[in-house]
Amino acid sequence: MQPSTAMRLMGSSAGSCPKGQNGCEGHAAQTSPRCVTLDRVRTLIIAVAASLLVSAGGCNAQPRLQTAVLAGGCFWGTEGLYEHVKGVRDVVSVYAGGSRGFGGYSGQRTGFAEAVRISFDPAQISYSQLLQIFFEVAHDPTEVDRQGPDVGPRYRSAIFPQNAEQRAAAQQYLAQLRSSNRFGRPIATRIESGGLDVAEPEHQDFMRKHPTARYIVTNDLPKLEALKRRYPQFWRN
Repeated sequence: MQPSTAMRLMGSSAGSCPKGQNGCEGHAAQTSPRCVTLDRVRTLIIAVAASLLVSAGGCNAQPRLQTAVLAGGCFWGTEGLYEHVKGVRDVVSVYAGGSRGFGGYSGQRTGFAEAVRISFDPAQISYSQLLQIFFEVAHDPTEVDRQGPDVGPRYRSAIFPQNAEQRAAAQQYLAQLRSSNRFGRPIATRIESGGLDVAEPEHQDFMRKHPTARYIVTNDLPKLEALKRRYPQFWRN
């Protein structure tokens, strides 16, 4: 209910107590049964209108989403993996970093990395938890300019922070991994910056559209099983 509607209701239902000798001014206003009734009706209408406005606002409230950009090899598998993570609302395959120009795999940008742009609800999953999945499930952060069968700088391991807070979280996470020697080999992941270009339509939702493709079955479906097994609290169908 809009405020103007509430005011119209007040005017039409409650009315106004006339002023004058027989009106609602002074001591008479405190004792007139008609004025007391009108005041109660007016108060009730205001309360109901306010309640409806609050309820409507709560129903229409949308979560404030944040964006993460991660590069961990071919974006087919990375996109498909994060689509099964609770709190993730959307995943788009993109070309990140490098510079705009002619040529290159994207036809628009050179020196890029295949990456994913993740829209997530921080009330359900944190940026650090997305990084945890990135390092522990999505790819091998020790491989340099490659992932599995894919070789070349476009398949490098990289994080593209979208703000200072994300950059600090990524730096801290990398420092912990390196100090703990978690993977037994040097971490190749780099923190980078740069623009994004959305990948061609045929690359979007590739795992979902082609679940039986040999590449997907061999390289990416095992990652879904690993996510479900190791982090069931993050898994969604």
